[in-house]
Amino acid sequence: MLTQTTTRVLEPSDLGAALAILESEPVANAFVTSRVQVAGLDPWRLGGEMWGWYADGRLRSLCYAGANLVPICAGPEAVRAFADRARRAGRRCSSIVGPAEPTALLWRLLEPGWGPAREVRANQPLMVTESPSAEIAPDPLVRRIRKDETEILMPACVAMFTEEVGISPLAGDGGLLYQARVAELIGAGRSFARIDDGKVVFKAEIGAATTQACQIQGVWVAPEHRGKGLSETGMAAVLRYALADVAPVVSLYVNDYNAPARKAYRRVGFREMGTFMSVLF
Repeated sequence: MLTQTTTRVLEPSDLGAALAILESEPVANAFVTSRVQVAGLDPWRLGGEMWGWYADGRLRSLCYAGANLVPICAGPEAVRAFADRARRAGRRCSSIVGPAEPTALLWRLLEPGWGPAREVRANQPLMVTESPSAEIAPDPLVRRIRKDETEILMPACVAMFTEEVGISPLAGDGGLLYQARVAELIGAGRSFARIDDGKVVFKAEIGAATTQACQIQGVWVAPEHRGKGLSETGMAAVLRYALADVAPVVSLYVNDYNAPARKAYRRVGFREMGTFMSVLF
């Protein structure tokens, strides 16, 4: 018996069905869920389209198509449908990111037309925890950043982004979008740092947040302070804030080759529970 399938751009009236899929995997989908909960499905507010894959009239899978292309709860048939749509639309995203298996298939289908990528990070362990560290004491000097400290924080944010992604966030529009995102996180109380003598020593943000799960991002230690354990004590502090004020589950994902970071996060209490993949253009 043949299954009838179709793919289309979701509309605001599809919000309930889309959220049901997103919330079925709250940790893996935290990034997109947080955006949809705030902006709904209107492309202008969401910053991109949400594609839906239907089987026998029921919404089964999603794909966020904005600055990132993100497959969500997508099996092979849905991924192929999303790849067809993405191929027809042409590449508009700066990255493809998501759970490793569907993201790898999506990239294999798109690479002939979209490649080569600037970098492919095929194995990025997804780490989670539901409790504060029992081993590492939080750094008492790590705190929320105030709006009037944005200029102090910004150089550290730019350095982190450039190290992690390989290009400066100030390229293109002069950094306007990036600065707006940093300001947004500060305003939301989700930007944390230790500042010594007017300079950032450690910083991290809670980049995505829902009532079910949140995701820490942008972890950075000033080069001259590396090797002193500040990433561990700093992360323990951010984790304490996250669990107390944001969500009952905290996650992050890290590059597999970054052994020191993976070790530090395990000491803070994170465990690996899946794998993400990123394709950077």
